[in-house]
Amino acid sequence: MTLKSIFSLPEWQQAILSGVLLGIAFQPWHLGWLAWIGFIPLFHIWLHGNVKDNFIFGCLFGLTQNFIAVYWIGFNSGASVGVVLLSLVAAVIYLALFWGVVGLIIGFLPNKSQWGIVLLPFLIVTMEWVRSFGPLGFPWINLALTQSEYIFLTQIGEITGPYGISFWIIAINTLIYLGIIRENMLRETMIAVLVLLIGLSIAGWGRLHSISHPHRKIKVAIVQPNVDPNSKWDEKDRIIALMDSLHQAAVDLNPDIVLFPETAVPAYLRLNSRVRKMLQARVDQTGIPLLTGTVDRKIEDGKRYYYNSAIWLSPDSDYEMYAKVHLVPFAEYDLLPFLFHPLRWLNLNIERGSFRAGKEYKVFEWDGVRFSVLICYESSLPKIVRRFIGEGAEILMIEANDGWLGNTAGPYQHFELARLRAIENRVPVLRSANTGISGVIRPDGTVQKKVPLGKQAVFIEQISIGKPGSFYSRYGDVFAAFCFVTSCVLVILSWQKK
Repeated sequence: MTLKSIFSLPEWQQAILSGVLLGIAFQPWHLGWLAWIGFIPLFHIWLHGNVKDNFIFGCLFGLTQNFIAVYWIGFNSGASVGVVLLSLVAAVIYLALFWGVVGLIIGFLPNKSQWGIVLLPFLIVTMEWVRSFGPLGFPWINLALTQSEYIFLTQIGEITGPYGISFWIIAINTLIYLGIIRENMLRETMIAVLVLLIGLSIAGWGRLHSISHPHRKIKVAIVQPNVDPNSKWDEKDRIIALMDSLHQAAVDLNPDIVLFPETAVPAYLRLNSRVRKMLQARVDQTGIPLLTGTVDRKIEDGKRYYYNSAIWLSPDSDYEMYAKVHLVPFAEYDLLPFLFHPLRWLNLNIERGSFRAGKEYKVFEWDGVRFSVLICYESSLPKIVRRFIGEGAEILMIEANDGWLGNTAGPYQHFELARLRAIENRVPVLRSANTGISGVIRPDGTVQKKVPLGKQAVFIEQISIGKPGSFYSRYGDVFAAFCFVTSCVLVILSWQKK
């Protein structure tokens, strides 16, 4: 079977084939290169289909790709089987609709074979950008995630953010597709693909080796307790004793800072003075501060609200707090509680639907070093990371609890997203995850230290601190906005030239 013979398959099979290839590219199986060819069957459908069929097959592709890519949503052990399966189905359908709309727009073009090929890279970047907006924004699934291991190819992220990576992925697909359908152009298009990949690699290699290695350094001890999140609040005394012993093990390494994961201790540390004073006593005794995740509770307007927070305990000082600014809909709060309130069935001792987002982009400071903390899902959101860098953070610390997802692709994808954020903002990223994956990522995206899933660990790493920030940090999604404008212009021109 030749590559061209794939186009003789029924259209629904071609759409599913593309979805399977792209879905696999998102798995932690080192097959990200499948994204370079995975769109080819789908593009063939779109460039020969009408508006209705393009929408249907775009949705079919999206259903397949997203079901494979984010299947782990259905493995959340923190809720009943029915709730998590409903969450998975809803998420996959929602995400699939975006691909349906892209296909619809291509089908709307009067001369798809000419204008569609040019439009596709710009339009798909536009779709990813629009998909990141609002409370249901989900940039986690951007195509850049499939390329995080190809460190030279992703350095462009410091200029374009994740969207430049998506752009060249789609460009490669369109070039190879042209070579397949126009056999007289195969040699030229493959040369163009090689030039693009080699050019990106050389530029990335050069940028990687041009990043300065600053002399300012700080040592951080990171704790991965490996605690089952489903039993943490049922075994408070045991978990508090465990975290106390891990805290001691961390300070024995003589770091400058100790980092705990999200909701590391089953206590409301701001309100529970007994447990907070226990931690504070060791901080005061050793002179080594602690940053740990915690749940906070406040009474506002006569109603009880909860905050997914981090608390900073420094020697002989009052505590400081950060509250997560972007909550996960249907996981930390109900988006439409008056219609649908599934969080009441979650396995936790608080009313999850009453979580409230924080408002302050907090920057902590210790020994002249300024740093911020991202809580779990926040590390998947480029705009939030940029905001912390803009506020002056020189290090980003991530507190996560991926234990709910078990040994699925979710925790692996979450770690790789941190690598993209490091590149985009040229900032060191430190990650403490309850059950893993914890580690340290340099500003160039290379991994300095990585602790696997399901292992209890306390480790120390020396972090080099330079001047963070990049073009992307300062100017944000200008490339994505450029792609949006270009998409609009190309669609208008296609009809004027009809």
